[in-house]
Amino acid sequence: MNRETSDTTLGNGLRVVVVRTPGAPLAEVRLVLPYARTAPHLADAQELLAACFGTGTAAGPTTGPRTAAARTRQDVADHAADLGAELSTVVTAESLVMAASVLSAGLHGVLALLADLLLRPAYREAELALAQRRAAAFPRTPGPRQRLRRALLGHAFGAHPLVDPPAAPTTPTTTEDLYALHARAVVPDGAVLLVTTADGPDEVSARVQELLASWSGGPSGLSLPPFARRAPRPGRVTLTAPAGSAGSGQALVLCAAPAVPGGHPAHAPLHLAQLILGGSASSRLARRVRDRHGLAYAVSADLRGNRAGDWLEIECAGAPGTAGRIAGEITGCLRELAGDGPSREEVERARAYASGFTRFALATRTEEASALAGFAAAGLPLDWLEGYRDRLAEVTHRQVAEAAGYFLDPSRTAVSTLDDEAPDAAPDAAEETTHPDQESDRWIQ
Repeated sequence: MNRETSDTTLGNGLRVVVVRTPGAPLAEVRLVLPYARTAPHLADAQELLAACFGTGTAAGPTTGPRTAAARTRQDVADHAADLGAELSTVVTAESLVMAASVLSAGLHGVLALLADLLLRPAYREAELALAQRRAAAFPRTPGPRQRLRRALLGHAFGAHPLVDPPAAPTTPTTTEDLYALHARAVVPDGAVLLVTTADGPDEVSARVQELLASWSGGPSGLSLPPFARRAPRPGRVTLTAPAGSAGSGQALVLCAAPAVPGGHPAHAPLHLAQLILGGSASSRLARRVRDRHGLAYAVSADLRGNRAGDWLEIECAGAPGTAGRIAGEITGCLRELAGDGPSREEVERARAYASGFTRFALATRTEEASALAGFAAAGLPLDWLEGYRDRLAEVTHRQVAEAAGYFLDPSRTAVSTLDDEAPDAAPDAAEETTHPDQESDRWIQ
């Protein structure tokens, strides 16, 4: 990255990354905490803490003649507004992210507010009760897609926190539970704080050090463990709607094929092969399953990845009774693309699409900050996406064909279906084939 950057790790384990963005009227702050649901008995408390995090602070120690006052949710919101800031909290499969966008003049005030929320949290009964009512308003029963995805990943990769549903709480979560979880999970060791600002990075880093040097704890242990398998176990999983349920009103097909992480040399060729398969409205899968046969109204193929592992996920949704035909068409499309490879025109279209998307992903300061925080948390270089355009430009047609031949081979793909009605045609079976170890080493290690 050509811009001035400071990247340091404090003594408490917090990684602090500050990127200078000259002339930007807004500063962006992202705090990324490991927050995977690796302990089923904590799932309910994790959900409620995420809902209550940032809603209040306790009174602070006396400094000179004054004592830092406690803040309610309204106080926090009013103070953020005075600073010209917006605060939000997002939970992903593996992280709790606190984000702030603030006028440049208010950056140091937002950092001080963030420190208060981390060091002096207040989890009040009223806020917990509100979060519990909101959680109760949504059904806890997993939806059809969630059930199918868990079944697919469980078959493909084995038992894992992403597969196993959270345990039901034996007793209601209390504010004491939230304080205990905060002490375990909201900790610096393993966390990343990223700031983009027009100020000098060293000055901002020094301010963070001053504010958060006393923050302690961790690592939390709430990081996703790796899958038991690097590549999915091929085969078929068939689900039906639970007895007595109304069903989903559609047929769902999910597939998992092998993939590699972003830092792997094969990622760029695989990305182009994935786009050709199902990454756009003009992809092979969309034209075959949706346009030619009218079987599905939603068609996609996406690269998925986190600390657990990486996979290529193919998804189609159609009318009830069509899951078997859709699965068969997906298998046929994979077989053709893996066997014959893409055309040169398809590769160039995919390259242009992917290159344009990398520019779009960094189009705004907000998107850029979120992307940089994600790269830092994943252990990728901050300029990974900027350099990715160059890597895409260097990929040859032959490399894309080779990637398609390996990663899109249907004998390496796990296929799962869920349908409300009996299938109208038996799909092609995915074969479970053992491949030479040296070939696996070449691509996925």
